[in-house]
Amino acid sequence: MYNKVILVGNLTRDIEVRYTSSGMAIAKVGIATNRKFKSATGEMKDETMFIDITFFGRTAEVANQYLRKGSKVLVEGRLILEQWVAQDGTKRSRHSVTVETMQMLDSRGDNQSGGYNQQGGGYNQPNSYNQPPAQSAPQQPAQQSAPIEPNIPEIDIDEDEIPF
Repeated sequence: MYNKVILVGNLTRDIEVRYTSSGMAIAKVGIATNRKFKSATGEMKDETMFIDITFFGRTAEVANQYLRKGSKVLVEGRLILEQWVAQDGTKRSRHSVTVETMQMLDSRGDNQSGGYNQQGGGYNQPNSYNQPPAQSAPQQPAQQSAPIEPNIPEIDIDEDEIPF
């Protein structure tokens, strides 16, 4: 089975960070995404979705340090179903996204933290939040003006060597 969610949006509130007894950070926040579409009557409509997201480990700490309410972010993760019993005894549930990869999309001028270096703008989350946090390797940050392209090394090959 495949469970992958990719969202780009703005944070709806400041991040709330808590720590487990083993010292791993868990950060919860909401993200708002927009979709513009034309209705059956031809009228342009705007649909906003609010989704709860959760960061773990080093990604949670980085998100808490550099992101604020309104920050634009790209997150990749998996959809989960959270279930709990409320104080009144009723069973409750909701869907949320557990973030595995995050990229901050605000430029330096837009980011209120000011001291953030865009060279380390992407962070990978370990695959399972039950494991202790591992060191994350930075990814290439997304560029505001250029489309995202894979980092493919240039190959020096002569045209006579191509078989077709």
